[in-house]
Amino acid sequence: MNVSQLEWIITLGVTIAILLFDVIVIGRRPHEPTKRETGTYLTIYLTLAVAFGIWVWNFHGSQFGLEFFTGWLTEYSLSVDNLFIFLIIMASFKVPRKYQQQALLVGIILALIFRGIFIALGAVAINQFSWIFYAFGAFLVYTAITLVRDTDHDDDAENFVVRFARKHLSLTDEWHGLKMWIRENGKRLMTPMFLVIVALGTTDLLFALDSIPAIYGLTREPYLVFTANVFALMGLRQLYFLLGDLLKRLVYLSQGLAIILAFIGVKLILHALHENELPFINGGEHVPVPEIPTLASLGVIIVTLLITTVASLYKTRVHDVKNGKDSDAGKDSAPATEESLDPR
Repeated sequence: MNVSQLEWIITLGVTIAILLFDVIVIGRRPHEPTKRETGTYLTIYLTLAVAFGIWVWNFHGSQFGLEFFTGWLTEYSLSVDNLFIFLIIMASFKVPRKYQQQALLVGIILALIFRGIFIALGAVAINQFSWIFYAFGAFLVYTAITLVRDTDHDDDAENFVVRFARKHLSLTDEWHGLKMWIRENGKRLMTPMFLVIVALGTTDLLFALDSIPAIYGLTREPYLVFTANVFALMGLRQLYFLLGDLLKRLVYLSQGLAIILAFIGVKLILHALHENELPFINGGEHVPVPEIPTLASLGVIIVTLLITTVASLYKTRVHDVKNGKDSDAGKDSAPATEESLDPR
């Protein structure tokens, strides 16, 4: 794929402009967004993603267009899983609803930064070491097995880094908007928002470890890897507020993602065998194994996501009926209140 310097400049410029717009708007007026507001912005971002994919298809060829759509869907599904962790973090730290937009935006910016770093490192590793696809594939299969074994998200948002901060830093329990520290009686104190940002940042780092190898299993074009991640993250904040408690109804999402990641892991291993240069495998010669085409990958991902969604909604509806609950009772609930929140 021949991406000109101008295309890179325009892409980076538009990404930065959108982020700056969000920062300026949200920074000036912290609030809990309405469903109309979130629905409008989410529709715009989804339309932009589809339009970009069509542009890639027309100007760079159908193969690269397929690779973008496949990568975007995969990254979007992984990002939705990330929302469950965001729900837990917001509830665990009792983030006031009017500040949740700010916290989420910072988390998304951190995710873009971490993924940008991993995209660059992944591109360098692929160019320098052909065997890296073995490592990527094995890591994705391992991640898939982990998701199957542990389908329930841990409701403890305080990882090691957060606990370390609580133990070694001076903290205040008062919220001061997006400020991460304040001065009180001449002493610098870290605010609860600081701990929230630390939790979001470390979570984003862990998710980048999964998402980047996954998309490099679908396309090896850094431009498509970057843009797929950007479009997947752009609508994440709106999706968080729009769906709210409905996210908790996707009870089979982890299993669906496990299937997708395992599939991509196998695809990567097959590609590594096909391009093999390791001397202890087939004497350093290429192994004649079939490779999975991008169109087949797109089909597997779409079918898996559809089955996962339908099965999840059916199970939660049956569960609600058995317990005498209205299956739509959670539609208007806030995504993360100051009360305890069970993500499933």
